[in-house]
Amino acid sequence: MKPNKPTKPTKISRRHFITQSAVSIAGCTLVITAPQTLCAATIATASAKPGPDGGKSPRLPPLRKGGAHAPYAPLDGEPLMRQVDLKCDVLVAGGGLAGIATALAAARRGKTVILVQDRSRLGGNSSSEIRMHPLGVDPRKTGWREGGIIEELKLENACKNPALAWEMWDFMLYDKIVSEPNIQLILDTSVYRAETRDDKIECVWARSDTTLNAYRIEAALFVDATGDCRVGREAGAPVFKGRETRETFDESLSGYDPEGTRQGSTLLITTREYDHSMPFQPPSWAKTITAEHLKLRKVGGDGLGYGYWWIELGGVYDAIRDNEQLRFELLSIVMGVWDYLKNSGQFPAAENRALETVGMVPGRRDSFRIAGEHVMTQKDIEGGWKHFDDAIAVGGWPMDDHPAEGFWATDRRPCRQIHAKTPAYNISFGSLYSKKIKNLMMAGRSISASHVAFSSTRVMCTCAAVGQAVGTAAAMCLDAGISPARLRADKTLVKRLQQELLRDNQTIIGIKNEDPRDLALKAKVTASTSAADTKPENVISGIVIDDPQANNNRWLAPAAAKPWLRLEWSAPVRISQVRLTFDGGKTRLSQTGNQSMLKTMVRGAQSEIVKDYAITAILPDGSERQLAGVVNNYQNLRIHTFDPIIAKAIRIDIVSTNGAEHAIIKEVRVESQAARAFSLKNPA
Repeated sequence: MKPNKPTKPTKISRRHFITQSAVSIAGCTLVITAPQTLCAATIATASAKPGPDGGKSPRLPPLRKGGAHAPYAPLDGEPLMRQVDLKCDVLVAGGGLAGIATALAAARRGKTVILVQDRSRLGGNSSSEIRMHPLGVDPRKTGWREGGIIEELKLENACKNPALAWEMWDFMLYDKIVSEPNIQLILDTSVYRAETRDDKIECVWARSDTTLNAYRIEAALFVDATGDCRVGREAGAPVFKGRETRETFDESLSGYDPEGTRQGSTLLITTREYDHSMPFQPPSWAKTITAEHLKLRKVGGDGLGYGYWWIELGGVYDAIRDNEQLRFELLSIVMGVWDYLKNSGQFPAAENRALETVGMVPGRRDSFRIAGEHVMTQKDIEGGWKHFDDAIAVGGWPMDDHPAEGFWATDRRPCRQIHAKTPAYNISFGSLYSKKIKNLMMAGRSISASHVAFSSTRVMCTCAAVGQAVGTAAAMCLDAGISPARLRADKTLVKRLQQELLRDNQTIIGIKNEDPRDLALKAKVTASTSAADTKPENVISGIVIDDPQANNNRWLAPAAAKPWLRLEWSAPVRISQVRLTFDGGKTRLSQTGNQSMLKTMVRGAQSEIVKDYAITAILPDGSERQLAGVVNNYQNLRIHTFDPIIAKAIRIDIVSTNGAEHAIIKEVRVESQAARAFSLKNPA
């Protein structure tokens, strides 16, 4: 017989929460006082060196001979902790998709980056610890996705992780970061202090009790991608907390719940179906769940296998300080819900199902947001974005608010989703840096937004797109020796930032390729054949996105015809790089366990992407030289760099696609070596 359980949900009072989980802030401050002496065992920051196979080894701390007996500089007041001093160009705190995209974007522009993550896995809410699928723009409505680094990650995951195993998604993200020689990754480490002077951060402190290291990290620019604004709050940056009143930003969608309340946190679960009955006995502390609790929560069918995102709590508590109690409360609800689904007799489809994974890390939605020079609001998402001169990324999720009481709001639907009139919108660069701390930028959930706007911008693909913009802008600021605010104040620099992002396949609505480095814009484009009323010159239209039913900015040709595309100049040009953008498809591509999404996804190379092709240069004397030959391609952005050559034309020969009837090229860019050195100090 099962133990007796309460017939009503057991709620934890706020006073009980605080007494159970409070930590002495004053005591913590005393503990983290740091000495000024440098550590003799400072982690090396030299470039990666060749490994045994001739490749690049990831930048990792050197092993210390002597183990526990090796000397180190102890931290004041904590004899077991050693101080480690590090320097870099850009410090990124937070290893979710926003932090990953930020770090990669800055590192690929030659900046040294330290990425600090408070857990042993990258991916944040998308990691195997939480298992929320990354969402954002809906390509079924737009015909395109966010592009850029998040697109690169999605396409690689689909091809290299066709089983969509969550642990392999974690590993793919880890591989991306450690394979970049300009990034130093520090895991299981949390930023806990910032030293500032004249409204600038001089250094942050990050602590790893796993390794007994306290890192003092100096940087020129700091990026808060923690989701909880930890760096910004430690540095004294103004922040927003929870919901505002309707009057605060004149938003009609405010007032969904009381001022100051937030969205909650969720423990996600997955189940597996077997060919025989799988009994379930809940623990004694599981909540008693009834049909009344689930009357507005959809379960059943494919939904039995993954998710249960609506098992949510924390909006009326402190999602950070009360995390331990929230975890237990969420687990007790999870066990109660599964007990009801398995044992109530109301869900026959659950008979052969068993729990496969139970989350132990609450997926946090909402805590703080750092106030920037611009605050994204409901009006921006509903159309104000069209007037942004500093657009740098796109969002596309509906304004999606959740009741503050979460699961216990049984008389309310678990979310309210309001779709804007347009399926996607631009995000302002002014929302990506602190209005007070001069060298602090934000990516992910930390950006400057009202709560209503945040309910849309908070989803992970949008966070990653913003991260790419932040990393790119950070590199540009360092090249020019200016602050993010000064960059935004200069319209010429903002335009250059947008052009850099477009060049790297970032989607920005209404911004056209006008990059002076792109020699393709001056070429005459011809093709062996075309289809769907497209023209060869579409590949130099300067725009790579179309309406779902349009093909105004892409070239299509029958793949079976082995078509070619030729760019020719009126006079020979010096070239050393060709950039090709293919069509990555229109599905909601994601790491996921959601059955409805899985049914529409291609788990492998996307069929629309050109698989095998060659690039050939036609020299002034009419002879030809192959510049690149590619087989088994699965990425939609391919960059081919080669020794400088003088050519009067180039030809792209399509051999095959990954299954689609038509070969599609959205854009061709051609650059010279000198132009690739483009920077703010030496503009092209």
